[in-house]
Amino acid sequence: MRSRLMLWVPLALFAFFVGVAGYMLTQQKNQFVESAMIGEPLPEFALKPAFPGLPGAARTDLTGGKPRLLNIWASWCLPCISEAPQLEALQAQGVEIVGIAIRDRPEDVANFLARYGNPYSRIGADDISEVQLAIGSSGVPETFVIDASGMIRYQHIGDIREDDVPLLLAELEKAK
Repeated sequence: MRSRLMLWVPLALFAFFVGVAGYMLTQQKNQFVESAMIGEPLPEFALKPAFPGLPGAARTDLTGGKPRLLNIWASWCLPCISEAPQLEALQAQGVEIVGIAIRDRPEDVANFLARYGNPYSRIGADDISEVQLAIGSSGVPETFVIDASGMIRYQHIGDIREDDVPLLLAELEKAK
């Protein structure tokens, strides 16, 4: 009798795990991760240029005058390629975009910009992701709306798609 019962235990455990997995798949997911840095000032930073020809990036470049976008990206990032046309569209509408290249080599940054366009007014090299982590970014690409006083007003996680452009323009307008 006991040996017969032991044959059913693995089947019961399997059915239990399938049931839990099925239940979890039916639950609604929250895709948005709220940053703890929204409403906080940018930390102090000064990054060397990511490649010769453009200036590096510092906190002071994101303060004064008007709101700006701060785009965290990398040449090795595939979603960064897909967002390149949208960044150029934003730049064409007068948006100033400051870039931070994460763990990248100057020649790779230059090749990426030559191939996919350069919407950036400046690009800093964050070789060890220190600034990226300090502003609450956990991946690439991510884009932040920074107001004229250097406060983080909005965070867009993931690549910017065509339908995200109006949202970012509205967030920049709100940040004035």
